Formats: sequence, structure tokens, C-alpha cells
Amino acid sequence: MGFFKNLFSKKEKKEVLDSGLEKTKKSVFEKLTHAIAGKSKVDDEVLDNLEDILITSDVGVDTTLEIIKRIEARVARDKYVSTSELNALLRDEITQLLAGSGNTDEEGFDIADDHRPYVIMVVGVNGVGKTTTIGKLAYQFKQAGKSVYLGAADTFRAAAVEQLVIWGERVGVPVVKQQMGSDPASVAYDTLSSAKANGADIVIIDTAGRLHNKVGLMNELSKIKNVMKKVVPTAPDEIMLVLDGSTGQNAFEQAKQFIKATDITSLAITKLDGTAKGGVVIGISHQLGVPVRYIGLGEKMTDLQPFNSREFVESLFS
Repeated sequence: MGFFKNLFSKKEKKEVLDSGLEKTKKSVFEKLTHAIAGKSKVDDEVLDNLEDILITSDVGVDTTLEIIKRIEARVARDKYVSTSELNALLRDEITQLLAGSGNTDEEGFDIADDHRPYVIMVVGVNGVGKTTTIGKLAYQFKQAGKSVYLGAADTFRAAAVEQLVIWGERVGVPVVKQQMGSDPASVAYDTLSSAKANGADIVIIDTAGRLHNKVGLMNELSKIKNVMKKVVPTAPDEIMLVLDGSTGQNAFEQAKQFIKATDITSLAITKLDGTAKGGVVIGISHQLGVPVRYIGLGEKMTDLQPFNSREFVESLFS
């Protein structure tokens, strides 16, 4: 029974992925079909067209040039590559490119088991789906049998605390909060203290979605990290940046600013289902050298998926 349930969940996950990337795939495929029309082999003209396709799909200039360079090397080595092989070639090279940024073929919602609580500090500007991502993560971790605590350390926006409390009630996990305007580091400290005392597996801390160019962001995040270490010396285990995939290259610019402010160790890229800009996932991860941990493909709790680089690339180019 477990085998068939697992098989079904994998099939369901693949359907959500394919459906969520449909707009990007359709856009890329239509352009690719036009680019190779009447061509039997991959030549300079096909590569020039491919370069334009990847850039207009928000893969990014630097990443596009790297992909083209890799395909050129393959064409030179193999002497002849037919246009019918181009999709397979793209899948192969992009998967290898993503692996170079630490991306893996994640299947489930797993964390390190050598200590607890495992602490995730979540950062990102307002409107990218940060709090929603935290709620969905809490749900998925709980479904995986983990006990979860949430910390409402975005204390400067009443709606942020309220939204997190609503998610906590929906999912059935405790949310630690204080009054509006409280010190975010104090909330983080209280959350970790409660989680540790109750033997929780995972703590997720929501932080203020300040504009990424605010100088105070660096100091605030540093203070939160330092205070958390007083309770759990390994904290935070992960600093996750949430980005809105539908904003394309703007998401990349945001990511660069956050990386200047703190040590981002993972990415969650949301809202991929409503956009043709899904290629931004490839570019951001490659250019920043940071792995994508999760992707958001819809509104449902289960539409947040662990990022599997191989399956992602296959969905785009098959």
C-alpha cells in the first residue's frame, strides 16, 4: 500500500510541476520550434536564436552565455548535433549547471537529524509570498511527522503577524509573537526558547520584509542571528530568501541586495504558475551560487514543492 501511495504522490507532484511551469514551457517551446524550423543541425544561427530565447525567458545574460558555451563545446566535440537532439542537450547541460550551485534532486521535506531544533530564518521583501511560504512549509513539515514552531519576528507590520497566526491555526502549529513594534530579536529568542523546551524539530522565523536597499536590514538580521545563537548555538541552520518568480530579473536584483546584507544559504521561488518567466530559477541559482530549496506552483498547501533540479529541467524541455 505504501508503495502505491508513494507512486501516486510522485505522479501528483509531477502533474503539479508540469502544470505550474506550463506558461514558461509553452513560451520556450514555441520560440524553440521557430528557431530550428527548416534546420537539420545545430549551427551558429540556431545557437544565436537559442541565446535570444533563453534571455527573453529570464534565464539571465550571464547564465545564458554559459549554457551556449557548453552547447558549443558539445557541438564541437561531437562534430554534428541534430536539431532533434537540442532539447536533450539543453536538459543535460542545464541540470549540470544547477548541480554546480548545490542544487539536488530533492524528493521530500527533509532536514538534518543530528540536532534539534533545526532553525530556518526567512527573509524577503513584502509581497513575494514570504509568510505564505512559511505557512506551507510548516504544513509540509508537519505532514512529514515533524513538530514545528513559528516565530512572528516581522513586528513592524500588523498584517504580517496576523497572517502568520492565521497560518499557524490552519496548520495546527504554535506561533510565538509579541506586541507590534517589539524587538524582532526578542521574538526570535522567545520562539527558540519555547521550541527547545518543548523538544520541537523545526523552528521557522519570519523576519521583516523591508525594502532590500535599507541599510538597517543588515544590522537587524545580524542581531536576530546573534540572539538565536544564545539559545541554539547552531542557529540559524538555514537563511532562506523568498523571491517572486513572476518578477523575472527584478527578483535577481533583489537577491543580490539581500546577499550583500546577510549570508543567504537557500532560495524559495514563488508564483511560478502564473508566469512565463520560470527560467529565472535557473539564472538566479547559477549566478548567485545558492541552491533553490523550494518552488511555489499554486495556491494549495501541496503546491509548494522541494526543488528537484532534474525534474524541473525535464518539465521545461520535454
